[in-house]
Amino acid sequence: MKEINSTEDIINLCKALISPVRIQILKLIAEKKRINLNEIASQIGLSNGAITQHMKPLFDADLIEFIYTSGKRGSQKICILKEHKFLIDILTNIDKSCMYEIEIPIGNFTRYKVYPTCGIATINELIGEVDEPRYFDAPEIKNAGILWFTKGFIEYRIPNYLKNNQMIQELQISFEISSEAPGVCPNWPSDIHFAINNIELGYWTSPGDFGGDVHGIFTPDWWDPNWNSYGLLKLLSINKQGTFIDGGKISDVNIDMLTIDSFSPIVFRISVPDDAKNIGGLTLFGKGFGNYNQDIKVRTIFCEL
Repeated sequence: MKEINSTEDIINLCKALISPVRIQILKLIAEKKRINLNEIASQIGLSNGAITQHMKPLFDADLIEFIYTSGKRGSQKICILKEHKFLIDILTNIDKSCMYEIEIPIGNFTRYKVYPTCGIATINELIGEVDEPRYFDAPEIKNAGILWFTKGFIEYRIPNYLKNNQMIQELQISFEISSEAPGVCPNWPSDIHFAINNIELGYWTSPGDFGGDVHGIFTPDWWDPNWNSYGLLKLLSINKQGTFIDGGKISDVNIDMLTIDSFSPIVFRISVPDDAKNIGGLTLFGKGFGNYNQDIKVRTIFCEL
């Protein structure tokens, strides 16, 4: 789910979705996962030129993405769906001069304690062996595209670029995540907890571990079909009103309770604790895996004092 609160982004989204043909195109892309423009034109019943014109507003609204793959006649342009769920806030128009955004590779964790089943891999190969937590110390982890464990935690240090005269207003963190089952099981609930600087924010229950017959859009072809292949994109927000997942409140812990200033570390923990009701593990997807081709995206919104 993507949060939209700037006037420009809202207008672009509305322009993209005003056409029934473009909604039909989006549904077709979602069904096929990957499809080239010729196939879209053939199935929608329009010329290639007309399809190209429809693609621009979809691309401008960040609904679709193009990738290039080799084909029989050289490289071909493949279209994939980037987003299909949105949280629109028309009352907030964020001044981009009062925010900064970063993306933390999922292999750039600073601490961990994990238990099997567990593992970590790059887009090219497994790192070490599965169910061996010691490989979370391997130098190759910096290139990780996926990691998983049954219980335990993993921590990331979020860069703090606040200046002395700035106060944090909201912290937004998005990531692709799922449960971790032995194999693949879409009905495998797991209570995944979140914390900042050891302050518990709340938890979200992942419904399952996804893959099998449906391969993640970006997951490499060599990946075992019996392993988890994609997750759900979640947006964790901590603001003045509390802590939210995709706009739904999960606790009353608000941004002021975190007491973050320009000198504070910002340590983000994702965990499945021993006392969770549903200990179903977690899988974290980064670039090159899953359906969203992203690592951990962080947006920090602040105001001037």
